[in-house]
Parts: sequence; structure tokens; C-alpha cells
Amino acid sequence: MTVNQILNAKGKNVYSVLSTTTVYEALKVMGEKNIGAILVIDDNDLKGILSERDYARKIVLKDKSSKETFVHEIMESNVFSVNLSNNIEDCMELMSTKRIRHLPVLEDGTVVGIISISDVVKAIIEIQKDTINHLNSYISQ
Repeated sequence: MTVNQILNAKGKNVYSVLSTTTVYEALKVMGEKNIGAILVIDDNDLKGILSERDYARKIVLKDKSSKETFVHEIMESNVFSVNLSNNIEDCMELMSTKRIRHLPVLEDGTVVGIISISDVVKAIIEIQKDTINHLNSYISQ
């Protein structure tokens, strides 16, 4: 299964904020959209990603104010990404080795989607269900 197939099933909605947005405003968007991370895009260029984990570790634990801190101050700027043709095994390996939960999907330098670790796990479970059903059908014949 490819990243493109995952995005076709889940949708290609991309939510983003500017790097000059306050952390508080970014969190409001994340809450409204029920997402755990948001991309930081300036002038159609992926600059970083902000996650709930970033907020917890870089704002809450350091006793900073989310209303006075800008996204660019705490975002992760070293963003790993995939493209539409990557397979889920590639994604799972990247997410595991880099210890990340979200992967932006780029095509020709433009963000076309984002997948999470749960999207990848769901895809793997679906593949395994299909394999089990196929084997059960084969055995039953």
C-alpha cells in the first residue's frame, strides 16, 4: 500500500499555520480540527511542524506563555517527509527510527497531505485482514 492510497482513503486535508502565529492560536486550530500536529507553512514552503508534544515540553514544562510565544520558537524545523509513491513499510521504518508521529507528504516540493502513525497502523491492519481473509478462503476450498 502506498501513501497515495492512504490519503485517498483518509482525505488530503492539510491544516497549517504561519511561523509567526502564536502557539495559542495554533493550538486553537489543532483543537478545532481535532489534530495532534499542525504544519508550519510560509509562502507555500514547509518550514516545520508543531505537535502537542512540542507544546507540552517547550511551553508547559518551561513555564512559558502560549499567547506570547510564536510557533517558530518551538516548532520542529527538521521535518522528515514522504511522497505519494512511498509505501507504508517505508513510512513505518522512518517513523520508528526517527521517533516521529507525523509525516508531511510532498509532491514537487508542495505539501499535498499528512499521515500519522495511526494512519499507517490502520493501513497495516487492513492489509493483514485482507491476507487473513484470502488465506481463510484458500483453506476452505
